[in-house]
Amino acid sequence: MLSEQNLRRTGIIAVCGLILSALVFGQSVSANDQDRPRSTQARPTATPTPTPATVPAQPAATATPTPAPQTQRPIDRIAPTLGEPPPPPRLKPTPTPTPPPVIEEGDILRINAELVQLHVRVIDRNNRPINNVPQTEFHIFEDGVSQAIETFTREEVPISYGLAVDSSGSLRSQLQSVVDAGKTIINSNKSGDETFLVRFISSDKIETIQDFTANKELLTDGLDSFYVEGGQTAMIDAVYLSAEHVSEYRKGDEGDRRRRALIVITDGEDRDSFYKQEQLFARLREEDVQIFVIGFVNELEKEAGLIRKSPREKAVNLINKLASETGGRAFFPESVAELPQIANEIIRDLRTQYVISYNPTNKAQDGTYRAIKVTVDQPSGSDKRIALTRTGRLARKEGSSTVRPPAVRMPATPPGKP
Repeated sequence: MLSEQNLRRTGIIAVCGLILSALVFGQSVSANDQDRPRSTQARPTATPTPTPATVPAQPAATATPTPAPQTQRPIDRIAPTLGEPPPPPRLKPTPTPTPPPVIEEGDILRINAELVQLHVRVIDRNNRPINNVPQTEFHIFEDGVSQAIETFTREEVPISYGLAVDSSGSLRSQLQSVVDAGKTIINSNKSGDETFLVRFISSDKIETIQDFTANKELLTDGLDSFYVEGGQTAMIDAVYLSAEHVSEYRKGDEGDRRRRALIVITDGEDRDSFYKQEQLFARLREEDVQIFVIGFVNELEKEAGLIRKSPREKAVNLINKLASETGGRAFFPESVAELPQIANEIIRDLRTQYVISYNPTNKAQDGTYRAIKVTVDQPSGSDKRIALTRTGRLARKEGSSTVRPPAVRMPATPPGKP
């Protein structure tokens, strides 16, 4: 009896425990649901991100970069560059080895890399060349100090020269006569001579019509292609670039004794050059290039202002300075009828010169300017003799290089009228 009561009591207690546990668990779930925020909106269905199609990578060489915007620079801020035509392809021959020289006992070896070479013209008062002056009658001075002559010759040497023609409107009426005079000069070329042709107007139109060649037919065709074009004449730029091109041509050739010259035909008026006169003459002092100028200055205005020179006076002064400082010569024709005679005189001056070199006593490599003067003895009973050559040189400067303004290469225009 007691046993059944105990069992019932135990079952009742167990049932009550289950009920109590259920109540506690329900309150806990209810509390959690109250704490969690409820949303009345339906959750959006997640859209899967599409996988991009695989594109085969292209080689870097074929990629086309986006061009950067170009900034137009004003023309007066761009250093002009002589436009050169592309050179024809040439097969470079295999050099023939030269056997070393045989040095015998008693031979005198002279090694000198600093010889200064001068091309000297000797004339009388009437500008006629004198060709029979011996070495003993020449005297060279550098900064007033006498210099010993190392080499001396009167023999003809090859000439490399440029012919630069002002093709602006100011020479419209003279152009054909100028072309004919150019042909006279070119036809006098001898074996080994080479010429290049330049036409110039403004700084961006300094064009090589024909680069250095000994082919007279190519040079004649180049002259025939010259034409007049409007623009602001940049004479200083044209002389600067052309003289530089002459100076650097074949420089360093073994045994180089080539004579270098530039013939300029212009009215002499410079209107809009990048380079200044001071830069031009500083550059010319570094080069052994004789400049011959034919100046048609008669059409320039002669009237001067209160504080300025007349255009004609400025042109004459510039032309004379170019000729005198480089050992060349200036011509001022009154008419085109004088051009044939002038052409023949230039040819004569180029051919009748003395090539003299000296070893400078001042060895300082300080980049300073050294004045040069050449004199000749004056025999009694003969006309006065005048020696003409460049007026100075720039000494080499150790451990430095020439710094030049940035340059933009102008493409050469093919011969022919526009």
